[in-house]
Amino acid sequence: MKIEEVSKTKYIGTTVTRDNVIEEEIKERIAAGNQASFANQKILQSELISKKTKMKLYKALIRPVVVYGSYCLVLTENIKQ
Repeated sequence: MKIEEVSKTKYIGTTVTRDNVIEEEIKERIAAGNQASFANQKILQSELISKKTKMKLYKALIRPVVVYGSYCLVLTENIKQ
């Protein structure tokens, strides 16, 4: 049985690279967060909804998309900045 060697792959929704480089994964998460924000743009810009409710929506709909599984990422000082 042959096993194909790849430089990167998706595993449980996270991009895993041969060199353990996570910059690409972080960029993908930020892009997904932007996409979730754009999808809810009308709601978040509505004047009929209070700021408190908008914050609850942000915390429930957008932030989880960005931080999902981030507890297992090892961040360097460059990445934190």
